[in-house]
Amino acid sequence: MELPNRLTLIILSRFLLAHNVHSGKRSVYSTWTNPPSLRHFPHTIFANSVAHTTLGGGDKPEPKRIYIYDNALHGFSALLSKDELQALRKSPGFISAYADDIATPDTTHSYEFLSLNAATGIWPTSQYGKDVIIGVVDTGIWPKSPSFNDDGMTEIPAKWKGICQEARYFNTKLRAENPDFPITVNSARDTDGHGTHVASTAAGNFVDNVSFFDYAPGTARGVAPRARLAVYKVLWSGGAPSDILAGIDQAVVDGVDVLSISLSNRNTNLYENPLAIASFGAREKGILVSLSAGNRGPSFATLRSGIPGAVVVASGAVDRWFAGTLTMENGKMITRWSTFPAKVAVRNLPLIYNETLSACNSTELLAEAPDDSIIICDVTIENGSFPFLMQDLPESNVRAAIIIADDLSIFRSTSFPHPGVVITPAEAQEVINYMSSNSAPRVTIDFQETVLGTKPTALSDDSSRGLARSYQGILKPDILAQGVCFLAAYNPYNSGPRIGKNIFLSTDYDLLSGTSVACPHISGVAALLKAAHPEWSPAAIQSAMMTTANPLDNTKKPIREVDNTLATPLGIGSGLVDPNRALDPGLIYDASQQDLVNLVCSMNFTREQTQTITRSNYNFLTPSSELNYPSFIAIYNFQQNGMTLTQRFRRTVTNVGEGVATYKVTIEVPENTTIRIQPETLVFGKKYEKQNYLLTIRYRVYSDSGFRYGLINWVEATGKYLVRSPIMVTSGVEEDS
Repeated sequence: MELPNRLTLIILSRFLLAHNVHSGKRSVYSTWTNPPSLRHFPHTIFANSVAHTTLGGGDKPEPKRIYIYDNALHGFSALLSKDELQALRKSPGFISAYADDIATPDTTHSYEFLSLNAATGIWPTSQYGKDVIIGVVDTGIWPKSPSFNDDGMTEIPAKWKGICQEARYFNTKLRAENPDFPITVNSARDTDGHGTHVASTAAGNFVDNVSFFDYAPGTARGVAPRARLAVYKVLWSGGAPSDILAGIDQAVVDGVDVLSISLSNRNTNLYENPLAIASFGAREKGILVSLSAGNRGPSFATLRSGIPGAVVVASGAVDRWFAGTLTMENGKMITRWSTFPAKVAVRNLPLIYNETLSACNSTELLAEAPDDSIIICDVTIENGSFPFLMQDLPESNVRAAIIIADDLSIFRSTSFPHPGVVITPAEAQEVINYMSSNSAPRVTIDFQETVLGTKPTALSDDSSRGLARSYQGILKPDILAQGVCFLAAYNPYNSGPRIGKNIFLSTDYDLLSGTSVACPHISGVAALLKAAHPEWSPAAIQSAMMTTANPLDNTKKPIREVDNTLATPLGIGSGLVDPNRALDPGLIYDASQQDLVNLVCSMNFTREQTQTITRSNYNFLTPSSELNYPSFIAIYNFQQNGMTLTQRFRRTVTNVGEGVATYKVTIEVPENTTIRIQPETLVFGKKYEKQNYLLTIRYRVYSDSGFRYGLINWVEATGKYLVRSPIMVTSGVEEDS
């Protein structure tokens, strides 16, 4: 079968893991080496030092090599016993080794919400991201999706170094650990749907007349619809670091421009985290890495991967939601959440409510409701549960349900196997008042409604918050993008929504939520910027997105949590991405690979741990935590209560506007804090000229002071440019907390 030339399907198999404690049993270890030693490790040293010395010949099985890495990093992964690993540690060129862990995966309205249009701005300037290659490291792809059609695509660019074939995959680890593991789809095809959704979000082509069962109807398109996709399958039901590393390593040598990685790893130590290690190597090759923040919110410090060399993306809800409309006989209407996937006749039916029955938390209670009625169920009371209710309702003779709920996760759910609509407790009182004034209340519910523009942008409650567990010295996440109920391509052979108990529906386009969905939005914007500014470094592209991001929602008010409390930079980073403003940011904060090395060297790692991340071909004599970053964070601990602390930040900005420019600073100062900036005016005589400034934060520590946040704004004299950076003053997190 000839594959579309815009897709490169490369499968890197995902294997089950076994953490064995006995020295005779084997587990997979990723091993880092000095580059000159790499060619010897897999052959001479591996075979002689490990197999012969440790096993001593005989009929015992030899250790098995899984992958060799020589692009994003230097090393290999292998199936080793504890004794074999100890022998390997004594080999020349060895740096470190760590056992594999588990990694997990974390449209029609998006382009309008991002103000992308064909007439002006970043789309026409970048030619829709033409020929920029986005590497998607995920669960593979469904190549038959209309979103991956070749309409409007040109020949594969000459810079592409990879190959295009139906099935290319790495399953050595799978065979080594579990030879009998059933491989049902031995190709890069996506049986899950997650990777397909991610890829089409970043760079799906134009497809008319799509929807999710009439919700979110319109024309689907990715953020960069003329970009290329190179897809690397590293996940099935989970993922192993050795496979992820192999995928990223292959992407680097293939020549991708952007890496989109909607995955999370449990390792918080940067030198053990494969995403941190591979991101550093990819950045060295000029590749921007976009990484999902994770879905462990809303608590403080739930972000694991605070990787300095990657753009870490938070998830937000946009001004679109899906609804059913409840109409009472008195003419009052309530339009609230529903994704029931069909048109059904729920018209002028009797409404049933009593306090005993309203729990709806058992099939026995639901059996007491009259047939062909609409029942009110309150899942805010004790033992109430929306998921269990949706399992029990299809067992009853109730025609539909009005569900009283305040659980925010429900408003990301597309599981409505029974007709129903979710309303708030305040709205429920209006319905109950109607019932009390009517001896025979009746209600009608209409489904499959899409509502636009009536809700402000908000930070999703499940998006992971900073501080980052891996490194607290940089404010993470970096930026916010759409990630709630986003419509994109899907595998139609995978189970979609359900009606009743046994009717499973198929869909070519599905609504998914999470930072996994937000991440490819940033990947797509990065591709547009790379196409428009091919000379920009990954740091410059990241800076352009961050300093032009908007901390205000679509109603021009500060972005809030979905519970209406104010969101902080620990949740939204610099704010919501604004692609058109990022095209021409005025100033950028650039940083070299040596700057990242200097940062890693300042982290109090051992030399071996440092070299695991950076490799050995850099100058390690200048450790510095002064990374030229477009955000600021000052950390204290509560043992310093009552003390006044001072922290200084040195930054360099580059003028990427046209010609002469003057910028003056304005400051939104965090509470109980003073900030001084020297100088307060920056004058540039030409394009690409650099200027330095010093920001000093002075603050008093209060044990109950919570989070303090502000902004600095460099404002260009004519008003054309506003270069914004968030400031966060907060308590640190103990490493073992």
